[in-house]
Amino acid sequence: MIGRIVLAALIAGMAAGILMGGIQHVRITPLILEAEVFEKAAEAAEAAAPAEQTPDETAAAATTHEHEAGEWEPTDGLQRTLLTTLASVIAGAGFAGVLAGISLLTGIAITPRNGLIWGLCGFLAVTVAPGAGLSPELPGMPAGDLFMRQIWWVGTIAATGAGLYLIAVRREFIWIAAAVALIALPHLIGAPQPLTHETTVPAGLAAAFVSNTVAAAAVFWSLIGVFLGLALNRFAKEIYAT
Repeated sequence: MIGRIVLAALIAGMAAGILMGGIQHVRITPLILEAEVFEKAAEAAEAAAPAEQTPDETAAAATTHEHEAGEWEPTDGLQRTLLTTLASVIAGAGFAGVLAGISLLTGIAITPRNGLIWGLCGFLAVTVAPGAGLSPELPGMPAGDLFMRQIWWVGTIAATGAGLYLIAVRREFIWIAAAVALIALPHLIGAPQPLTHETTVPAGLAAAFVSNTVAAAAVFWSLIGVFLGLALNRFAKEIYAT
């Protein structure tokens, strides 16, 4: 039975990941490539005039996304597209597996009828909630400490997921209040922020990246939920019958 659930999650996640790869190629990758032009221009300017940097600017530069010397990068075109799609396929399979595992642990079935709701809950927990404190970042944009951001990101997902679960299964006021508190807690703590928000990336480009990334994630998670509901209905329908 577990094997069939894993199979369903893999099929659903991979299918969603392939479609997500196409969306990224059309809507997101061009924005990243455009931002890399500004990032490389800024790096060239800093290398040409290092003495002009103030101590604060030097510290801020350490928090930006920089390409290390000799760091491998995929070439633009087919290689980048294939690797981006592969990453989306792997992420999709992983996310579908997480949803299937939560469904199994809670006993709440993922079906063709409610798969979209499951997917949107995943979108809220993994994209919307963390994005309220840490918006998607283009190359060349400043960022806070990576380790602290990762801790805050994981904690926000866990707290939001737990809050959504309580809202879904409990109706008592005390539990609803606890759910709201869980969802709000990471934002009351606050996400790690960079020393400065100054960047050479145009504001319009950054805004376009955020909107396209969030919209693509909404489609991605919706596809994962719908495909997982269909796949589980096909391969493991009887698991919730008892």
